[in-house]
Amino acid sequence: MYETIDRNELEEKLANDDIKLIEVLDQEEYERKHIEGALNVPLSEIGKEIKGRFDPDQEIVVYCADSECGASPKAAEKLDQFGFENVYDYEGGKKDWEEAGNPMSSGKKAVT
Repeated sequence: MYETIDRNELEEKLANDDIKLIEVLDQEEYERKHIEGALNVPLSEIGKEIKGRFDPDQEIVVYCADSECGASPKAAEKLDQFGFENVYDYEGGKKDWEEAGNPMSSGKKAVT
């Protein structure tokens, strides 16, 4: 079962852990602005993009636009169903992250 985390918990994970941070919005939205260091895997592609590419034990944090956006909880649930055991949903999303003055990026980033 996935867990939800807040901004402080995400900041700690990014500073201390080897996590994969994934924005689950579409590519256009990701390229416009995303949390620095995040990869883009749209919700519609979560299954085929993640399964077989990341270790099921890998810590994965998914996020979307804000706390009203339902994409990241759906993505976290899908990852749970695929057997990923360390999945977190950053509920505040990029709106919360940016409002706190944390680094944002734009443009494409290779999915690794």
